[in-house]
Amino acid sequence: MDIYEILKYLPHRYPFILVDRVVSYEPGEKIIALKNVSINEPYFIGHFPHYPVMPGVLIVEALAQAAALLTLKTENAAKNDAQVYYFVGIDGVRFKKPVMAGDQLMLKVEITRQIKGVWKYSARAEVDDQLVTEAELMCTARNI
Repeated sequence: MDIYEILKYLPHRYPFILVDRVVSYEPGEKIIALKNVSINEPYFIGHFPHYPVMPGVLIVEALAQAAALLTLKTENAAKNDAQVYYFVGIDGVRFKKPVMAGDQLMLKVEITRQIKGVWKYSARAEVDDQLVTEAELMCTARNI
């Protein structure tokens, strides 16, 4: 999926769209997406001007956006302005290495369970094949 297809599925827009491309996906199974971390990201102005590190919460958000894309592609549902996917849980988050300006973040998410509208995922972010962040995510859709 290129950015134009991603924008058909996710409600996020600049400066909060954190998935640039989907490399591969298997509906109902897994997705691999990427985020190019540019020095032009607005958060680098304050985090940190002398040492540009991507905030960990934004890495987790990037993983969540990849998970949402996987769910939406699994359900074959393009963006619906009457529905939003929300976090309902984040467990076991670990930050192993900082993500710097110039890195390419590979977002790897697998569905581990789906029960009664709640989706659970195993998620990991890597840079140069090295684990930088891992977490278990849970999301659900809600009408707005």
